[in-house]
Amino acid sequence: MLDGVSLDQLRTFIAAAEEGSFSAAGRKLRRAQSVVSQTMANLEAQLRVTLFDRSARYPVLTDEGKALLSEAKNVVNGMDAFKARARTLSEGLEPELSVAVDVMYPMASLTDAVGAFREAFPTTPLRMYVEALGAVVQPVLDGACRIGVIGSMPVIPEGFHAERLPEVPMVTVVAPGHPLAESQGILPGSVLERHVQLVLTDRTTLTAGTNFGVFSPLIWRLADLGAKHAFLKAGFGWGHMPLAMVAPDLEAGRLVRIRLEMHQPAIPVIAMYAVYRKDEPPGPAGRWFIDRLQQFTTDAPA
Repeated sequence: MLDGVSLDQLRTFIAAAEEGSFSAAGRKLRRAQSVVSQTMANLEAQLRVTLFDRSARYPVLTDEGKALLSEAKNVVNGMDAFKARARTLSEGLEPELSVAVDVMYPMASLTDAVGAFREAFPTTPLRMYVEALGAVVQPVLDGACRIGVIGSMPVIPEGFHAERLPEVPMVTVVAPGHPLAESQGILPGSVLERHVQLVLTDRTTLTAGTNFGVFSPLIWRLADLGAKHAFLKAGFGWGHMPLAMVAPDLEAGRLVRIRLEMHQPAIPVIAMYAVYRKDEPPGPAGRWFIDRLQQFTTDAPA
């Protein structure tokens, strides 16, 4: 009996559990409620397990149903990945590789990967977009880019597969003439709140209502990291920057490092990931590109 369990039954089970009713699952799957109900009844008979308690108005997962739901998802996701991978292999090398890269990602690593890519895949065109926050994720969601390199938006959307990349060291800086530069100690939040913080803003709505690393009510939002860098050196405010990008400024005295109370004892790093849609995994060129990024170290001078 168990050998007869189908992927269609598992997909229906997952839809019913996630949608909260057989009718809602039917709408999602574009099937009649009666078909969903019968599919669930057949599945329960094959498993010899009651998946839903139907005594109330809406079906509720039983303890057994909850236990089997995650297993069903693993099976379905595994088969989806299997089919997507097989499709990629049958298609062969991508005609073009498109990548959206987080502006926080070190340029040295990116140029290393791109330079090596040109040698490894001389006939494969490369399209590269450098964005921040949700603007890195959106083109991957839309299918305009096959791969995203994310970090400034720390939430990985559902339906994405993520592979860890080297972390990016961060530092909080101000211009030497800024009032915060005079402090030799650790700055509490009550002091930071009195000064303008320069932060990156999202070009999309994916992070609407969410702030990452914002500690001051006085905020200037910038959509470009280069502009933020220039504004910091001009003394317009304080902000967090990738250490590799501002290391020359720190060494030359054009920027000064400040220490924040909420960042003790260690300054947070940005966790970077290469992401792609589970139903659109990278082909040979994309796989090679991700592997190359994983080999590069993002360490910067302390």
